[in-house]
Amino acid sequence: MAELLTTEEYRAIAAGLDLPQNAFIDGGFRPAIGGATFETVNPATGAVLTRVAACGAADVDLAVAKAREAFEDGRWSRLPPGARKAVLLRLARLMERDARELAVLESLDSGKTIHDCETVDIPETIHVIRWHAELIDKIYDQVAPASDDHLALVLREPVGVVGLVLPWNFPLLMLAWKIAPALAAGCAVIVKPAEDTPLTALRVAELAHEAGVPRGVLAVLPGTGAEVGEPLGRHPDVDMVSFTGSTATGRRFLHYAADSNLKEVVLEMGGKNPCIVLDDAEDLDAVAAHVVNGAFWNMGQNCSAASRLIVHRAIRDRLIERVKAHARDWITGDPLDPATRVGALISAAHFAKVTGYLTACATETVLMGGTAPAPGVVEPTIVEVTGNAARLAREEIFGPILTVIPVASFEEAIAVANDTDYGLAASIFTANGKRALRGARMLRAGTVTVNSFGEGDITTPFGGYRQSGFGGRDNGIHAHDQYTQLKTIWLDLTDHADTALD
Repeated sequence: MAELLTTEEYRAIAAGLDLPQNAFIDGGFRPAIGGATFETVNPATGAVLTRVAACGAADVDLAVAKAREAFEDGRWSRLPPGARKAVLLRLARLMERDARELAVLESLDSGKTIHDCETVDIPETIHVIRWHAELIDKIYDQVAPASDDHLALVLREPVGVVGLVLPWNFPLLMLAWKIAPALAAGCAVIVKPAEDTPLTALRVAELAHEAGVPRGVLAVLPGTGAEVGEPLGRHPDVDMVSFTGSTATGRRFLHYAADSNLKEVVLEMGGKNPCIVLDDAEDLDAVAAHVVNGAFWNMGQNCSAASRLIVHRAIRDRLIERVKAHARDWITGDPLDPATRVGALISAAHFAKVTGYLTACATETVLMGGTAPAPGVVEPTIVEVTGNAARLAREEIFGPILTVIPVASFEEAIAVANDTDYGLAASIFTANGKRALRGARMLRAGTVTVNSFGEGDITTPFGGYRQSGFGGRDNGIHAHDQYTQLKTIWLDLTDHADTALD
């Protein structure tokens, strides 16, 4: 982990950055075919960082055509696995070389704190690229148990041209979660970064080309969902789309696929994730630290945020006091100040949405916070509600607001936790091992952590039940399943000539 700099040093790096502006198609930067541009803004200051190419359907058509050409001629898809591995490892090394600049660029474009960018996002992004690169030549195909007269081979083949549609809350990390397994599998990839955060994806595309990813294999198209996302979803020559974002937008990609070529679709969407703390939980101070990290990390702009604290009434008072004490350490401020833990929300529109929930808090019991101390900034807020039917307990806020729901038993805690339309992540704190395992089995969520908050790591599949996910998983070996097709080759070993002589 790199040693953090001073605010002044980070500002100096920011002032010297060469900001990308154009789309990346067929191995180079180019303006949008229609010539349109849009502003990308620093959420912490409101200042315009630069103007970026606003791509449209014509740019999608061009990128898809170049991707199809690259896929079919095998310049990447038919490279030996070790050759693709070498290129992606070079990309990881180039990202390490430019890690600090990537961290500052990510902070400027997203409002994320430089602390998180330097200590979490950039190191983990590089780790994801390297992990999938190392996996390329270690995934074996299979031989099915056929008869003595037959041999059945089950092979993985790259699915083809894929569209990757990214969210704005973890621009670089979500880019890595998708391009790493897709490129490892041999696919040609078209990335649509979130309109609010296009800059780091464009920079990584440039580094990928420098690392040796061939022309046409990786494109990045900035633009709106209507102008880029929908044309990708409807394109008849796109074989698969992987999307991370809201449940409402995820539904649209299923319609796009149904209305076009029935392309494969994988969706990782929203969450209203429960954090259960039972009456026998040990070390409530450590529990509180996990709760606060789960609720307020990345300003609560996290699909797996622990946004519902379901706590046994017997320890409610003691836990809340510790949670409030830890939350006071999460200070708001300039994202380029390494001491800041709560930066700016992504946009004015999202700030308005989250502050709307602060209005809803006013009708409940506010235990801490409840204000917006500066434009774009919401302080860590803790609010207690009387039951799981409250709006604050049911809707995904995507901001630094923790909803507390007291319960009287293990059974009530599990029932409240599962009473949601979502099912992405959950956590349970208890000293009873059997109760922990029973609870983890009973919770309807794709990832359940015991006595901690987290999402697993690169080795574990990540995705959700119900309206949190559809069609597949990110991370782990399972992520490669999204980007491959299974082919059976059936060989008849019977000696037909000898049979005819008999």
